[in-house]
Amino acid sequence: MNAILINISLFQAGWFAAVFSAAASVPILGTLAIAVAVATHLARSPSRTAEARLLAIAGAIGFAWESLLVATGLVQYDEASAIPGTAPYWIVAMWLLFATTLNVGMRWLRKSMIVTAIVGAIGGPLSFLAGQKAGAVSFPDPILSLAVIGLGWAVFLPLLVRYAARADERAAIVDRPVPNN
Repeated sequence: MNAILINISLFQAGWFAAVFSAAASVPILGTLAIAVAVATHLARSPSRTAEARLLAIAGAIGFAWESLLVATGLVQYDEASAIPGTAPYWIVAMWLLFATTLNVGMRWLRKSMIVTAIVGAIGGPLSFLAGQKAGAVSFPDPILSLAVIGLGWAVFLPLLVRYAARADERAAIVDRPVPNN
């Protein structure tokens, strides 16, 4: 089966599992689905170390950004986080899940950082809006919240895409077979 189709399918399955399980107050189920998708992605990756590093960076950015959104009251989740005032674990897991698409299903974003910023500015808020409609997240001030989320994604998506591309290129150089002399 096509690697892009597998990648996008795993992402979508993980996204739906995370959002709907969070909305049903059992976010661990969605997080487990994400763990399976991420493990499958890493097992299929030709450069597991570089991909794992990308996922870790995306997770750290996601934790910091989502925690800022929670701390400022722009985004609210029903379940309490392990650390008060920070993002719940399942939303951070979704950042790892999203990062699995950067070198496969969303590789086309490398062509233009302007287009990537626009995709982030539109796609980030739409994803959150879908999560709100499902009951996984709420916004005290939807217009302000979605505008801030859009600005954040307009910055973070190009940064992650650029990092993913560079890490992928470095991994290709390191993983290239050395000719025998």
